[in-house]
Amino acid sequence: MVRLEPIGPENWREPLEVAEDQRRFVSGRERLLARAYAYRDLGGQARLILEEGVPVGMLLYYDWPEAGQYVFSQLFIDWRYQRRGLGLQAARLALDEMRADGRFQKVCLCYVEGDESARRLYETLGFRPTGETDGDEIVMILDRL
Repeated sequence: MVRLEPIGPENWREPLEVAEDQRRFVSGRERLLARAYAYRDLGGQARLILEEGVPVGMLLYYDWPEAGQYVFSQLFIDWRYQRRGLGLQAARLALDEMRADGRFQKVCLCYVEGDESARRLYETLGFRPTGETDGDEIVMILDRL
């Protein structure tokens, strides 16, 4: 069973890494933690992803009050634990947290163009492309949490 745990002083050093061929698409642990710090004043929520108590990945989301939505900023599963559906389960749990928080009804995210695994994952969750881009990233929205 997958669960999320807040990242804090006791668990931020977990040795989790993305696969070498995914590094052009997905940021690793250090960047996720740096971004969580940068967005701490916007309700940044960094989570360790655990499967049966074993750390398998990390994710981050935060508030974007001006747009009235959450930003699902980052998600990665360590290369050793991929292809098991853990990313989908973790993303659903993060969306559940956002729903429970209840301040916004929309969630946006970006994925790097060409990352078909990410595109399929986010479409499975109900995200759709907005037609906008941010550099080489495709912007997607989930209109209703």
